[in-house]
Amino acid sequence: MNQTKQKQYIEKHYLKDDGKFPNSDLPVLVYKGVLALPLLFPSEHIKRIFSQHNWRNAWKNGIFEYHHYHSVTHEVLGVYRGSTTLLLGGENGIKVKIEKGDVLIIPAGVAHKNLDKQNKIKCVGAYPDGKDYDMNYGNIGERPQTDKNIKRVALPQLDPVFGSNGGIKKYWK
Repeated sequence: MNQTKQKQYIEKHYLKDDGKFPNSDLPVLVYKGVLALPLLFPSEHIKRIFSQHNWRNAWKNGIFEYHHYHSVTHEVLGVYRGSTTLLLGGENGIKVKIEKGDVLIIPAGVAHKNLDKQNKIKCVGAYPDGKDYDMNYGNIGERPQTDKNIKRVALPQLDPVFGSNGGIKKYWK
């Protein structure tokens, strides 16, 4: 069985620093409908795809209903159930609808928030090289340390879905 669908549609979203959230010069990438999910154990299927491309330290859950970001690593989310709208980049950011079969790749520093209930969607999250992650909320005092952390985050060697041929290799420079 193919792990991913051959045809891919990639959305790119650029989000600049809004003063509260650092966001990133790298675009958020959304691979629409890219995952060919099995009926049984779809989360394990996604974990396996990510792990094959060295995105590990995986978890499965919903997406938080409050703004947060990671300053020490990038993050990938693979949706295996439901749909929702995310707000990316802070209060004045952009809304992005994600649903079962989509993959969202979030650069370090980009704020993200679920505009629906946390458990309306289920996804697998993972990090390049299995990095640990931190949680930041746009609070006073987080910056400038988080800005320093973000500058030290390396580009991943492989795209979490397509390895050496994916959107990260093309759009993250």
